[in-house]
Amino acid sequence: MIEWLRGAVFARGGSDPQIEVAGRALPIAIRRHPRARRLTMRLAPAGDELRITLPTWGRTQDALSFAQARTDWIAAQLARVPATPQPVGPGTRIPFRGELLLIDWQERARRTPRREGELLSFGGPAERIGGRVQRWLEGEALALLADDLAFYCARAGQPAPALALSRAQRRWGSCASAATRAPTIRINWRLVMAPDNVRRSVVAHEVAHLTHFDHSPAFHAHLAELFDGDLAAADGWLKRDGRSLYTLFA
Repeated sequence: MIEWLRGAVFARGGSDPQIEVAGRALPIAIRRHPRARRLTMRLAPAGDELRITLPTWGRTQDALSFAQARTDWIAAQLARVPATPQPVGPGTRIPFRGELLLIDWQERARRTPRREGELLSFGGPAERIGGRVQRWLEGEALALLADDLAFYCARAGQPAPALALSRAQRRWGSCASAATRAPTIRINWRLVMAPDNVRRSVVAHEVAHLTHFDHSPAFHAHLAELFDGDLAAADGWLKRDGRSLYTLFA
């Protein structure tokens, strides 16, 4: 249930706006972008911030009114945000490439995690299980993403740029402009937990930016030619289930 209080949109710290939704004050981050043609709004993956992008000529009040008129949507998005990350321990099932692996921990077993069918087996101190699993996932992510990047760069006729893992809360991938520095593609490590098609779609998206550093019709046409899977299905999964990747690991 959403309850609006008088002055539900108000200043935080004297300058930063917030909106009151479902009994909580949600900060609003407003960004003006020279290529934006309309107002867009999304919730940060962790559910801790509402992000609104508007054209450079847009007014702050327009952004606040836009948010206030869409509180039902905001509340629905908040309801889908996972709670505080669950602890990872023996018997926890972790997503990996769209499947679930069961943590098989034995204190005296080898410390390096090793996948054995549907098990992820390893040992070592119990209090370090979560960190050890995350490092294993990040290592797997880096290897898979390197292959994805080489594949799509070859299809695009582009030299492969530097690759880095991201821990960003706000986006799945990014591509640094080659006009300002050596191009670097960053991909959120959590995508290793998503189905392969989803992870690869994000890499293809960022590789397409090496040719078109915008979201113009030419960019989307290039991406459609570049990606070898179902782009609509991958985008739909991220919109519907993407926040589930934040259920584990802080």
